[in-house]
Amino acid sequence: MAMTRFRAGWVALLLNGIAILGFGAIAAVLPGSNPAERAIGVASIGMGLFGIVLTIRGLRQRELSAWVALCFYPVFWLAHLVADLPPAKDHVHQVVLIVVSLAGLALTAREVVTSR
Repeated sequence: MAMTRFRAGWVALLLNGIAILGFGAIAAVLPGSNPAERAIGVASIGMGLFGIVLTIRGLRQRELSAWVALCFYPVFWLAHLVADLPPAKDHVHQVVLIVVSLAGLALTAREVVTSR
């Protein structure tokens, strides 16, 4: 049961990284984007890649430092929600990904902390 919970959690965090990468790619190439929006897109691509690697290489090995770094996901999505950042003007995806990232962190926390 604990393994299934842990797996569901890291998959949720992996999906967050993929979503950040995807939204960053959209923002970087969106027609009509201004340079600031494109810069946010490029930075998001990097953050998505970084999060994917952290999840696959660190979190799956139950490394506390990877889990702590991934705690930035809900902060990232909340900042995008509050600041009305691109790529989309509907904010449903941001709310969903805030919840998914918090759930992923909660589902993996016990395994990461008790593996110490």
